[in-house]
Amino acid sequence: MSQADLLDQDPVFQLKGSMLAITVMELAHNDLSRLDLQLAEKVAQAPNFFSNTPLVLALDKLPREEGDLDLGELMALCRQHGLRTLAVRAGREEHIAAANALDLPVLPPSGARERVIDPAPKPVEPPKPVEPEVKPTRVITTPVRGGQQIYAQGCDLVILAPVSAGAELLADGNIHVYAPMRGRALAGVKGNRQARIFCQQMGAEMLSIAGQYKVAEDLRRDPNWGRAVQVSLMGDVLNITRL
Repeated sequence: MSQADLLDQDPVFQLKGSMLAITVMELAHNDLSRLDLQLAEKVAQAPNFFSNTPLVLALDKLPREEGDLDLGELMALCRQHGLRTLAVRAGREEHIAAANALDLPVLPPSGARERVIDPAPKPVEPPKPVEPEVKPTRVITTPVRGGQQIYAQGCDLVILAPVSAGAELLADGNIHVYAPMRGRALAGVKGNRQARIFCQQMGAEMLSIAGQYKVAEDLRRDPNWGRAVQVSLMGDVLNITRL
């Protein structure tokens, strides 16, 4: 039996490749107290990211004026925040010696610019409110006869001629009648409670704002019957006042 056959039957170990995502932390200073605060802030933003995360400590961009670095204390600080140091990336002799003393692999300095990864999700800006489309006022200059219905969709309605009994005016906004008004006028038909009705001469069969209405029987008892009025909604009651 050959040696190859023996290994196939009873392998002692196997080497398998795998893809492992490793975080690189590139140090710009060696102030451990400051780094502790910075890591604590990041952990608060994304705690799941800092759970036994494999880490490469990049010391090759650390400015020389920062002075000595205690690699053991730095690793302990990272471990407190859930970062497990697997290796260091270094080019200076003192950093390489410190890593060797701690039996850490040393990676060569990086010539490429690192891509900064921020584990904290960026806040999503809420979409800007859509500006309501402003439609031009619908203007009617001819008499509105009985049986006619005129609707001003998404805008105000202006009538410059008499409105006969049996005619119906509807608008999503306000209704202005600069003539005798004897038909029905319904303003704010899609629920606009701020809509109003303006009549030069109120003799209507019905007036309504946002579904609240008064019919001719109620309107005739109003002291402003036959006069120029404006009609608004106060609570659930139509308020009729003289112009």
